[in-house]
Amino acid sequence: MHLFILALSLLPWIPAFLCGVTTGKELAVMEGQNLTVPCLYEPQYASYVKYWCRGSMREFCSSLARTDNPRSANPAKDKVSIFDDPVQLVFSVTMNNLKEEDSGWYMCGVEIGGIWSADVVAFTNIKVIHGMSVVNSQLSGEEGSSVTVECIYSERYRQSEKKWCRSGDWSSCLLTSSEGSYEDTSVAISDDRTRTFTITLKKLEMKDTGWYWCSAGQQQIAVHVLVTPRPTTTAVSVTSPLTPSQSVANLPPPKPNTKESWNSHSHILELLMVCASLILLVGLAILARKLWKLHKHDPPEMKARLNNYSADVGDLQNTAVVFINKDSQDIHMYRA
Repeated sequence: MHLFILALSLLPWIPAFLCGVTTGKELAVMEGQNLTVPCLYEPQYASYVKYWCRGSMREFCSSLARTDNPRSANPAKDKVSIFDDPVQLVFSVTMNNLKEEDSGWYMCGVEIGGIWSADVVAFTNIKVIHGMSVVNSQLSGEEGSSVTVECIYSERYRQSEKKWCRSGDWSSCLLTSSEGSYEDTSVAISDDRTRTFTITLKKLEMKDTGWYWCSAGQQQIAVHVLVTPRPTTTAVSVTSPLTPSQSVANLPPPKPNTKESWNSHSHILELLMVCASLILLVGLAILARKLWKLHKHDPPEMKARLNNYSADVGDLQNTAVVFINKDSQDIHMYRA
C-alpha cells in the first residue's frame, strides 16, 4: 500500500526524466551586457506554452516571460523576452543590461498542465561578473594593414580610464582623454562609454608583433598581435603575339662601340687582307710559271708556222688570177 502511494506521488515527475528540456548548466556574462539562453525541447512539446522564470525550485519559481504573453516578445524594449521556434525545437530567452543583482538560478519550462502531469523544466545558473573580456585575444594582420581590438568592460568601469599597453613596458601605455579617445599615426583608441573600447593598430610593422594589455581601472586582459610579412608578387609571363613596337622594345640594347670592339674589327680586316694577298701572290706565281713554259717550248713551233706561212705567200705570188667578165664573156688572165 505504501509503495503504491509512493508511485502515485512520483508519477507527475516521470515525464521530466524521460523526455524534457535541456540548456546550459552555468552561464557567465559581463555586467552591462545582454545574454541569450537557448532551451531545447522534444518534438512532442512543439505546440505547448514555454516560459522562463527565476528560482531554484519549480514550485517557487517567479515567472519572467511566457510565449502566450505578447508583452514578452520584444527583446529591444523588454528586460526579458522569449521567442519559440517550433521548427528548430528551441525557445530562446534574452535578458538585457544585466546587473550584479541579476545573478542566480533560472528555469526553462514547458507548461504541461493537469493534476497528474508536471511541467518539463531545465535549470541554469547565471553569474553576472565584473571585469573585462575581449572579443578576440589572438589577432593577425599583414604588414602595412590595420587590426582592431575590441575590449569589453563591466558597468562599474564605465567612467574609468582606459589604457592600451605593450606587455613588459608600462612606459608604452596609451591613455584615453576625457572625451574617451586617443589617436596618433600608429594607434587610435575610442571608448563608447557604455561597455566597449576599441584599439586600432594602423600601418602594422613586423616589430609590432607581441603581447599587449587592454586595461580599464584595475582590470586587465591580454591580447596577442601577430604581423605577417607582405607577400611578394611574381610576374607571370603570358605568351601572346608581339606588335612591332613591342618586339623592338623587347630587343636587347645594342652594345656600345668601345676601343676593344674596334680592335677586334681591325684584327679581322688585317687577316682578310693577308689572306687576299696570299691568294693573289699564288695566282701570279702560277701565271708566271705558265708563261715561262710557253716561252721555253713554243718558239720552234712558231717558227715552223711562220715558214709555212711564207711558203704559202710565195705560192700565192705564182698563182694566176682569172677574172670573168659576164658582159663580154672575155676571159682575162693576169699573172701576179
